[in-house]
Amino acid sequence: RVWDLYSNRVVPYWIAGNFPMPISHAWVDEEDREDVWTPINGEEWPVPIPKDTNLDLIRIEMLNLGVEYTWLDVLCLRQKGEQRKDLRAEEWKLDVPTIGYIYQDIQVVVYLSGLGRPLSLKEGDLDSDRCWFRRAWTVQEVGRSRRIIGGDTPDGPMHAEPVDDNGNYKTDLLTRFHRRLKSLHTNRDIFSVLTAMRYRVSTNPVDRVARLALPMYPRAIPAYYESGSLEDAWTALVNTTHKYDRALLLFQYPGVGLGCKKWRPTWDQVMTEPLPAFVSYFGEVQHADETDEDWVDGLCIEKGLLQGLDVGSAEGVDRCGQLEVKDADGTLHTFKICVTHQIPIPEDMYVLLRSQDPKPFYEETKQIYWAVGRQMPDQRFKKVSVFMMDDWKEVMRLNDLQGIMVGSCNVLV
Repeated sequence: RVWDLYSNRVVPYWIAGNFPMPISHAWVDEEDREDVWTPINGEEWPVPIPKDTNLDLIRIEMLNLGVEYTWLDVLCLRQKGEQRKDLRAEEWKLDVPTIGYIYQDIQVVVYLSGLGRPLSLKEGDLDSDRCWFRRAWTVQEVGRSRRIIGGDTPDGPMHAEPVDDNGNYKTDLLTRFHRRLKSLHTNRDIFSVLTAMRYRVSTNPVDRVARLALPMYPRAIPAYYESGSLEDAWTALVNTTHKYDRALLLFQYPGVGLGCKKWRPTWDQVMTEPLPAFVSYFGEVQHADETDEDWVDGLCIEKGLLQGLDVGSAEGVDRCGQLEVKDADGTLHTFKICVTHQIPIPEDMYVLLRSQDPKPFYEETKQIYWAVGRQMPDQRFKKVSVFMMDDWKEVMRLNDLQGIMVGSCNVLV
């Protein structure tokens, strides 16, 4: 559904022809909003809006921006009410996970102070659970084009000027506000998105997982179950996430999963444990829905001795160790390796799964990541931790040795 601003009614999405300009907004406290019955949506459900605004004012502002069609959740997404609760649950299974695509690669109108409200800024706003910057739903509503701030006024915070070259403003509040706005333009890899979600809040806990559907680029959209568990929702999302992002969880996340899958973290782990800094690299972790199996098809070292990584650094700095392997002639070779985490890797012989070589157009990426694990029956791999080789000469020296690395398919447990 979309809101046809010319005829002032909700119409099927396909009528718009082109992508509508969507609206994103902060939800105000329940006592500050009211449910309005309106012919705009055929009075199919009550529309929750702030008490001090109305849909006509929002329509006028959008028309003044030259917009013909828009998407507004309270009008276009069936809201809670006594009527047709069963229909809302069915619609939300599909509609909620796909909302992010409405905001993708398009200009978005953002009401930071509440739907239809003039933009204002006072102490406590940025720390409130109702703050637009803190809501889980808005993670996927930032768009990738220039944003239009709804309710902007000539004397509002958008028009404040910095007082120095470091991006500071007249007050700490204004400085924080503009830094929050600027942070929306940064690249959003899987680990930065997960880190950002730690500080987001939602009325329904499972919404925090559902809002990651777009940023994690799944190959299919998992259905939304309002009463589902966080871990079930996270598992469904990881199972459908792109194979490259799944590989990040295997090759860069340093810990062992505490749930049914050991190769990747649980939801609780990604929300509480330190996450690695994202580095562009290449790898693939495949998934089969029919068997619920995950696997890596690539190069591995079947017997590699790791040394020097069995104790974490008290200073929390990167640690260096070495890898010892024997070639086809039984000659021993030693390579420098390092880790950027503090998880101990006991000195022992391990099976090592290797990430792929960087592509030519990513020449600045010179790291090779390895997953450390134990070989289980039936070519199954149980993860222990990860390390990397960041000296490209060492990588090439290992590549040139015969009989060290073999191609294999390992099922991840």
